[in-house]
Amino acid sequence: MQITDVRVRKVAKEGKMKAIVSITLDDEFVVHDIKVIEGDKGLFIAMPSKKATDGEYRDIAHPINSATRDNIQKIVLEHFEKAMLEAEEDGRLG
Repeated sequence: MQITDVRVRKVAKEGKMKAIVSITLDDEFVVHDIKVIEGDKGLFIAMPSKKATDGEYRDIAHPINSATRDNIQKIVLEHFEKAMLEAEEDGRLG
């Protein structure tokens, strides 16, 4: 499985969520609403989720193993950081 496209949408409001990302897998399958979040130990991703009837959030799409999650996170964060640098260079950020 290869990530063949990454689309980053910066979140305008202040807070821990920094961007919403969509990834395309093998030019055939898209996963929307991956969140880039600033945590105590740095940036990480949160997979798409929805609120269950018990009030807890549950992932609706997620990697089966940690190696795949790590690979997706690495690629998404690289694209996020590149997008933020480009936006800064273009004068679109503060």
